Amino acid sequence: MTKVLGHWKLFSSDDKWDEYMRTLGINFVLRKVGNSITSYEEIKQNGDDWELNITSTFKNAHLKFKLGEEFDETTLDGRKCKSRFVVEGEDLVHYQKGIKPGEVDSKITRTRVDDETMTITLEAIDKNLVTVRTFKRHTP
Repeated sequence: MTKVLGHWKLFSSDDKWDEYMRTLGINFVLRKVGNSITSYEEIKQNGDDWELNITSTFKNAHLKFKLGEEFDETTLDGRKCKSRFVVEGEDLVHYQKGIKPGEVDSKITRTRVDDETMTITLEAIDKNLVTVRTFKRHTP
């Protein structure tokens, strides 16, 4: 059982966040939006069924999944990919595989640092680029 279940609000992003988005092919306008929005995450589990709700001042996403099972995902910036979630230790890890040739694959790891803090480490696979976003526990 992962310890990242609950409600989280974006607190900060490191200085690699914009470069990460650019590496994924996200255009300038969407990167500016991505750098300025407030983002919330809710992670829920009910038996084998999991949900990740991402809400922001720009766009929302709702992912329903079972651990280890691949599914189709459209990311907040409109990319289509094959996704799969797994639990590694206490972390919830989200793998995104691009569908089109040349698209960058990602590994997104949600880690609870302490009772009030979760980090999301985003790795552009094969691009030697990692960025970290910090979230604080949130009561909606």
